[in-house]
Amino acid sequence: MQARMAEYARPDFCILHLSDTHLVGEGILYGDVDSGLRLRQILGDVQASKARPDALVFSGDLTDRGEASAYDDLRALVEPIADELGAAVIWAMGNHDDRAQFRAHLLDQEPSSEAVDEVHDIDGLRIISLDTTVPGYHHGEVTDAQLAWLAEVLATPAEYGSILVMHHPPIPAVLDLSTLVELLDQRKLADVVRGSDIRQILSGHLHYSTTATFAGIPVSVVSATSYTQDLAVPAGAVRGRDGAQAHNLVYVYEETIVCSVVPMRGHSTVGEGVDAEEAARRLATHGVTIRDSPRAASRSV
Repeated sequence: MQARMAEYARPDFCILHLSDTHLVGEGILYGDVDSGLRLRQILGDVQASKARPDALVFSGDLTDRGEASAYDDLRALVEPIADELGAAVIWAMGNHDDRAQFRAHLLDQEPSSEAVDEVHDIDGLRIISLDTTVPGYHHGEVTDAQLAWLAEVLATPAEYGSILVMHHPPIPAVLDLSTLVELLDQRKLADVVRGSDIRQILSGHLHYSTTATFAGIPVSVVSATSYTQDLAVPAGAVRGRDGAQAHNLVYVYEETIVCSVVPMRGHSTVGEGVDAEEAARRLATHGVTIRDSPRAASRSV
């Protein structure tokens, strides 16, 4: 068999996208879901996978009631694992979060009610967190001042492009009731991001995984780690459930970005399980080589 290179090199970046952890200071969420346990299970899955992400991105609703103790618990749970993985941690605001507590307990900043908009540079990949929350409400908005700030940031392209993280996804609502909490005035945001170097929008809020495009940009909405929405319900209905929790693997390639849903583990193996060493051996047997990422190759020169 003739040796060949795989169609694509390794990705330049790996991002773990999580959202809607909804931690509470005491008790369990809505009397039904242990949101802390579910997050620990998913982070345990990440550790077991041996993934080496460049960043862990949390796209909002980190706590359910904006409690200081819940933010402290979240940070104590996530940061040691991120350090172990060698990954940056990027937090974004959600409608259940409190800006002052968020700043004080996650960012080590002075408490403030100002929007939490930040720019993160991950070795040339720019990740922008945009605060779409409206204090006291559950729908989303982006102010004119925020749009002006975002336009200024995007005026200079990043080496590997940009990823925009925002809690409220700028896409149509599948569940009718979601229109009550959707992002308003999306056209204004579209005018700013269209034609920019934003390659991907990462969002949460919906509690189910879905994809779409916005202003020509791919949008990936990750399911929640706490509880999810059941889409197998009669039209017009809504049902939350303690099941189907997931995170997403986001692989950034030179010419594309791949977002893959990773459901929480616990299911039986079907067919033959193949470990990494055996997979590598079989690729070698078939003469298939996967090249290093362009980023890795350029850094080694």
